[in-house]
Amino acid sequence: MDEPKRKTVLSAAQTTGILTIGNYLGAIRHWVRLIEDHECFFPLVDMHAITTTPYLPAQLRKNTRSLAAQYIACGLNPQKCTLFIQSHVLGHAELAWILGCMTPVGDLQRMTQFKDKIEKGAPINSGLLFYPVLMAADILLYNADMVPVGEDQKQHLELVRNVAERLNNTYSKTFKVPEPKIPSTASRIMSLQNPGRKMSKSDPNRASYILLTDDPDQIRKKIARAVTDSGREVRPGPDKPGITNLLSIMSGFLEISLEACAARFAGENYSSFKKGVAEVVVDGLGPIRTRYQEIISDPAYLDSVLKAGAEAAQKRAFRMLNKVNRKVGFVERFP
Repeated sequence: MDEPKRKTVLSAAQTTGILTIGNYLGAIRHWVRLIEDHECFFPLVDMHAITTTPYLPAQLRKNTRSLAAQYIACGLNPQKCTLFIQSHVLGHAELAWILGCMTPVGDLQRMTQFKDKIEKGAPINSGLLFYPVLMAADILLYNADMVPVGEDQKQHLELVRNVAERLNNTYSKTFKVPEPKIPSTASRIMSLQNPGRKMSKSDPNRASYILLTDDPDQIRKKIARAVTDSGREVRPGPDKPGITNLLSIMSGFLEISLEACAARFAGENYSSFKKGVAEVVVDGLGPIRTRYQEIISDPAYLDSVLKAGAEAAQKRAFRMLNKVNRKVGFVERFP
């Protein structure tokens, strides 16, 4: 009997530098589990990254390679998944154009993240408005069954689903309509300085986040300065957002419940609790930081991974792009 075909999963991140523990606990660690029994594609979306202007081209190249090294260091084995740079694969922008011609401008203007950027006075370019269409192309080009997303990306994925259904209804069944996959545990790590906000390295206060490459002293200092709550009891709860966030971090690394983490510090003060959290993070990031330095110091190895990933992704992308081109009426390309 033939084995059932593995479902295809695609997830991507902008190439904006070193990731935080929020990125690791909320996303990448879950991806590592998925690669064991799914066909996984992980594009490094450098084309999305240039929607934020101004930027330094040399820094973008450095960030792209760094992200690839971080992914591998976190456990995304390139022998078990397809890791590639978005701009190395022909078809992303081409499919985005086709999908854009089927996407009302009003749908893009209603995107919450786009409206937020306008309200914050960010420089707005056409690429920023078109961002969700390129995201749709990234996903549909590989006919993904599932897309791991955070709560803040659900609206974008809904637009992807709408675009896929619109093309299917117009030209006949072409795309799978992807389903969201939202991790249920440790999926939202908050700022150490403002536990009401998601942890983000775009925060101007560097004490608010922990990077995957932070050394032990940096980690200990940041957690020691983390905002806590009134009272002395170490327990999770809506009235203790600071303590709950630190428990979530510990829970994420140890993969045990918040309550089990809190039980370790019954009767102890916040200082002792913070020291315990810090050591868990130091131990958890140690192997990742060491492996990252090994990979980023071996450009030949990294190039080989990215080249093989782009070749595998290109074969898959061309199959779908050729199918879509025929559906929409383009003359077949000459060999």
